[in-house]
Amino acid sequence: MTELAKPTPPGPPPAPPSSPVAATGGATLAGPPIMAPLVDPFGRAITYLRISVTDRCDLRCVYCMAEDMTFLPKRDLLTLEELDRLAGAFVRAGTRKLRITGGEPLVRREVMSLFERLGTRLGHGLDELTLTTNGTQLARHAAALRAAGVRRVNVSLDTLDRDRFAAITRWGRIEQVLDGIAAAKAAGLAIKINAVALKGVNEDEFDRMLEWCGEEGLDLCLIETMPMGEVADRSDQYLPLSLVRSRLRRRWTLAETDYRTGGPARYYTVAETGRRIGFITPMTHNFCESCNRVRLTCTGTLYMCLGQDDQADLRAVLRSGVDDAGLDAALRAAIARKPKGHDFIIDRTNRPAVGRHMSVTGG
Repeated sequence: MTELAKPTPPGPPPAPPSSPVAATGGATLAGPPIMAPLVDPFGRAITYLRISVTDRCDLRCVYCMAEDMTFLPKRDLLTLEELDRLAGAFVRAGTRKLRITGGEPLVRREVMSLFERLGTRLGHGLDELTLTTNGTQLARHAAALRAAGVRRVNVSLDTLDRDRFAAITRWGRIEQVLDGIAAAKAAGLAIKINAVALKGVNEDEFDRMLEWCGEEGLDLCLIETMPMGEVADRSDQYLPLSLVRSRLRRRWTLAETDYRTGGPARYYTVAETGRRIGFITPMTHNFCESCNRVRLTCTGTLYMCLGQDDQADLRAVLRSGVDDAGLDAALRAAIARKPKGHDFIIDRTNRPAVGRHMSVTGG
């Protein structure tokens, strides 16, 4: 199966985004989902799908990957057409938000054609198409992402210090990421900075990062390190965000807000900057009771929980020649196995809760 060809521009002028014929060349897309919503055994509707398009990355962040990674052969990856078909099946079943992740998604060849195809679903069952990126390729693609329908991006950036950035990423250049953020701002994209809180590594920077985000008009989200994959001793890295929040409150006024993006972060408004700060706390406060998301890997493996190994092989389903009804049934069977929650724990024996690297699961 070949990769997606870029859509051929229609002859007449493009319709506005709210029109049912926008970006379809005059063809009317289906309106509401034709399936009953996907609901797991605990009554949680699955409205958010994270899709990893590649396990490859141009950085080697110490908490995410081993330095010498063996990446998947191309034949094991879903084609862009297959990813698009699976996304369409989830949207039919009530998924309202798609987030494209990796690895680093923007290193996948022709990935922008996938964004263009997914963008045609906006307003036709899909509410939001977003991206998580390390920012290294963002300067090249920001304008095209905006044109495809992306309005928000998350950029992973754990430090503002050049040398520290190189150490955390093993060989990255922070200037490349800052250029990408500037390009995304110029394209009109809202930006949230994701930073993993690492004890003894970047815990002295959070005041500065919050100040910088205020100056740049960005939101900030801090994330507790998670026990995934054999990459480092997490008992040394682990920093509870309850402690970070209390430290930040010595300088900043953090007001609770009901703002949500569909993910697990709990947000506060920073009175001094007018921006928001979020905290993702899988270790100190798990967010499983409201989990509305599943993760699809670049190989077609569907993980119903980030912190469990239960999975469904959707690549085999796709390549069996199944029709849409059969694919829809496979999704429903998978969601019926979604567990109640994860079992993340910082283990002093340094055993990860799950053996796969974060880059395999998808950001």
